[in-house]
Amino acid sequence: MSNRGSHKEFPDAELRSEQEFIDAMYARVDALREDTETSVSEALAQGSTPMQARLERDITVAERSRQLAALNAVDGSLCFGRIDTTSGTSHHIGRIGLRADDTDRTPLLIDWRADVARPFYLATGHTSMGLRRRRHLTTEGRRVTALHDEILDLGDETRTGHEDPTGDAVLLAALNSARTGRMSDIVQTIQAEQDRIIRAPHRGVLVVEGGPGTGKTAVALHRAAYLLYEHRDLLAKRAVLIVGPNPAFLGYIGEVLPSLGETGVLLATVGELFPGVRATAKDSPAAARVKGRAAMADVLAAVVRDRQALPDPVIAVEHDREVLMLDDDLVRVARERTRAADLPHNVAREHFEGHILNTLTDLMAERIGTDPYDGSNLLDASDITQIRDELAENPEVWAAIDRLWPRLTPQRLVADFLAAPDGYVSPEDADAIRRSVTRAWTTSDVPLLDEAAELLGEDDRVARAAAELERETQIAYAQGVLDVSYASRTYEFDDKEEDDPESSEVLSAHDIIDAERFAERQEEEDHRSAAERAAADRTWAFGHIIVDEAQELSPMAWRLLMRRSPTRSMTLVGDPAQTAEEAGVGAWSDILAPYVEDRFEHTRLGVNYRTPAEIMELAAGVVRAEHPDFEPPSSVRSTGVRPWARRTADLPAEVAKAVAELTPSEGRLAVIAPRDLHRTLAARLDGVTAGAEPDLTRTVVLLDPRQAKGLEFDSVLVVEPGRFGTSDLYVALTRATQALGIVHTGELPSALAPAAERH
Repeated sequence: MSNRGSHKEFPDAELRSEQEFIDAMYARVDALREDTETSVSEALAQGSTPMQARLERDITVAERSRQLAALNAVDGSLCFGRIDTTSGTSHHIGRIGLRADDTDRTPLLIDWRADVARPFYLATGHTSMGLRRRRHLTTEGRRVTALHDEILDLGDETRTGHEDPTGDAVLLAALNSARTGRMSDIVQTIQAEQDRIIRAPHRGVLVVEGGPGTGKTAVALHRAAYLLYEHRDLLAKRAVLIVGPNPAFLGYIGEVLPSLGETGVLLATVGELFPGVRATAKDSPAAARVKGRAAMADVLAAVVRDRQALPDPVIAVEHDREVLMLDDDLVRVARERTRAADLPHNVAREHFEGHILNTLTDLMAERIGTDPYDGSNLLDASDITQIRDELAENPEVWAAIDRLWPRLTPQRLVADFLAAPDGYVSPEDADAIRRSVTRAWTTSDVPLLDEAAELLGEDDRVARAAAELERETQIAYAQGVLDVSYASRTYEFDDKEEDDPESSEVLSAHDIIDAERFAERQEEEDHRSAAERAAADRTWAFGHIIVDEAQELSPMAWRLLMRRSPTRSMTLVGDPAQTAEEAGVGAWSDILAPYVEDRFEHTRLGVNYRTPAEIMELAAGVVRAEHPDFEPPSSVRSTGVRPWARRTADLPAEVAKAVAELTPSEGRLAVIAPRDLHRTLAARLDGVTAGAEPDLTRTVVLLDPRQAKGLEFDSVLVVEPGRFGTSDLYVALTRATQALGIVHTGELPSALAPAAERH
């Protein structure tokens, strides 16, 4: 709702002026929203229409609906800043761009991604970039509540009374605000080092390394929004894929891009990147390590080759009262000739079928067409063709082919391999990965399924035949429409004089289009977004891929992702110091060398915006105990609140007590504990559940360190830190923005001794 008429509540002229602008801006937004809703309603109200009109209506509905979704998503603090130049011009900066009206090209609101907005993020007192003043607007809904001005032209003596002496008020307010369980965009507080990464060139691989709290995830998401703005034509068609470590993390970041007006991005875990499969089970660390090795590609290739069988010892095929024998030598020749084509297994089957049919045809021709007296061949070419055609209709022939070169699905191939991996991997590895055929898929299985799909390919002969039949039906229908059109035209002009010039110049559909082209125009279009189509297509090539916690992915997972990025246009963010997964690659050069060698850009974020200095000091000590030269990111703030640790003999009771102490009046608390303690602890904590994906919007959530990666909370309670590895403990200790407590029953890691001394 607009605040018009309320400007008298702002005795301050600057606040009143900004409120007037906000009112005008939202009046424009409301008009756009009303126009969009009307367009969608009118399109839907057309009801039953001719095919072409229906297609146009559906396209309009899809485009307008997406536009409406973008407007609704950014309705919050749409405008957050203003820049005043030394030349006297001013621009308001916002989450999307707006024009004053449909005919006026003058911008009302500048999109934060536009070049003209860049000084808002980069200008300083030393390098003003032509700015006189930078203003941050704080709003609640549609009402301006505060202004913070930074003077960049030090020679300008004009003051507004809203000057921020340090220029950090808005940033610190954002850092100290209560968490909601959902990541917020940082578009209002993007720092210079972050802006340079966000706007880096689109092509190639960019690695963004940063310790806890450096904002690397937020930077990656804003980079996605920037690339979609800067390369809209390309990326709107090819889509952007964002890969996260787990579903909870994707839920945590899921509102950032919509808040920036971008709704066409696919967010997924590796376990969701094989259409039709959703990985829900969890592997043991040993199984994940084995399945993640690059060598599994060769293992699966060997499994496929073993399914291309030889007779043991022969296969008998009865045909026309004759018994034909397919022995090892004959099938081996057919198999090697088929393999020489170097095609995926299912695609190559057509070649194998041909070789086997030819072999059987030769056997049959020799059996029935040889003159018993002189051994000459009595059959001509037409006889041979007839024999082959008859063999192709013999079910026993196809049963033999199915035994020797079966059609395979990735799911069946991988399931059968995991049920009986012996002989393909070492006995120890086989014991680690062996599982029931009926067990649910794990995240580590998905790259194996993708590799199998690549090795198998898809025999699309049936699908192509069905598509051709459908096409012929459409052409026949289109021809009927044209015939009716022609008949109607003939009837209409039969009564006209032969010398009537008008009748001779009128064109019908028959004169300008044939049935085939007319049918193509009437084909139903796919109105799903690029992201929706990409999610259903394993072979989709994305315009850009962003991978968060990239150091955790296995070599096999990287093979999957690289197939989806043939142009190698990628942004990888992570921190090798936080590598915890057994199959994680960790080092950037190890990840990328097989695909781009050393041709990638590497940059590092060195400022910690999340973790207070008091907590960061303690967490860094944990890593330094193993790596003395470790340098953590520098924290931008200190809260004066020291982390503490205390020992107890009754862990559930002490955890419940600590939760009561640490739970903020506003915000969120995370209890980070070993997974086997979750049920016991949840039983003592009101409203806390164990076992399911955590609801991060609840006041108190229970997590293990792997689930906590990439997340942040106002307060954190770490339980039994001595049971965590170094990386997991480092992650757990660096999730808090305000307060950190530790509860334990056993001995503390020595690096945490300073926290214990405070209790």
